[in-house]
Amino acid sequence: MPKLKTKSGAKKRFKISGTGKVIRAQAGKRHGMIKRTNKQIRNLRGTTTLFKGDADNVKKFFLPNG
Repeated sequence: MPKLKTKSGAKKRFKISGTGKVIRAQAGKRHGMIKRTNKQIRNLRGTTTLFKGDADNVKKFFLPNG
């Protein structure tokens, strides 16, 4: 059986941390920021981790080698 390929869209969106958690960027910073307060925009910086159920699905279906 051939190796499973990683979904290219998932490659760009998710990373696996050293402890096995799935890391993603914060959503909501592409456009429409004029409506948001500076505090809201500031809090959207950086990355966050997926919840366990979502992370399990991402690892199983989209990142089979991760």
